[in-house]
Amino acid sequence: MSSVLSSSPDVVDGSAAIVADHVEVGYRNKVVWHDASFDVQRGEFVAVIGPNGSGKTTLFRLLLGLQRPRRGSLTVLGEPPRRGNVRIGYVPQRHTIDNDTHVAASALVRLGASGSRWGPGVAFRAVADAADEALASVGATELGSKSLGSMSGGELQRVFLAEALVGNPEMLLLDEPLSNLDLRRSRELVEVVHELVRSRHVTTLLVAHDINPLIECLDKVIYIANGHVATGPPETVLTSPSLSELYGVPVEVLHDSRGNIVIVGGENPHEPEAP
Repeated sequence: MSSVLSSSPDVVDGSAAIVADHVEVGYRNKVVWHDASFDVQRGEFVAVIGPNGSGKTTLFRLLLGLQRPRRGSLTVLGEPPRRGNVRIGYVPQRHTIDNDTHVAASALVRLGASGSRWGPGVAFRAVADAADEALASVGATELGSKSLGSMSGGELQRVFLAEALVGNPEMLLLDEPLSNLDLRRSRELVEVVHELVRSRHVTTLLVAHDINPLIECLDKVIYIANGHVATGPPETVLTSPSLSELYGVPVEVLHDSRGNIVIVGGENPHEPEAP
């Protein structure tokens, strides 16, 4: 295989946030992906992409300590993955929010800071200040008093991001935050995340179906398909030879008139959204 598909982790100064060394993962008798060796450096913005069912969310389960590799080794922020790691902020793929939810955004974000028990006095004030700061950092100060049930998809994603940020994590894991947003809202949210990555030096992995809203901001791509993992800069991974090798069939990477990437072949090809 090429170096893109089986590159050894490059850790020289201990700055890697994630190091995977020949990792295999699966469920029961099914191998999802195997022989994956890669690293993510601290402060990098990384897109995790690939067909449905390829194992993108499984990667997050590994990083969160919810699942263990079958083979190989994995370290996260210099230690083995573990459940409840407060150094990682996580926004799951689905939140159950209906129109009758009257909880204010600020209350949800405060819960992210303090857990289920809030205390009076100084402790409560510190939590409230942290929540306000987190909302401000994602451009959502005005949403603090608004009920979750009345928010648009884009507003909710900013609040969920603030909830993940309120504990000042070293790593963010964002599972398909763009999936229900139109192209404009997707790009706005990507800009917010990109600014957080750069200003806070927070390592960020974002699962996405469409690479195009992200492409200009990324340091690295983790592309999972056909039981393999390809990693590297977008210009290295998102090429016809690289993806043809990954899928094991001819794949063509095209660029349309707007500069969007269109992947033809393989499974569930990625196409740009309409403007």
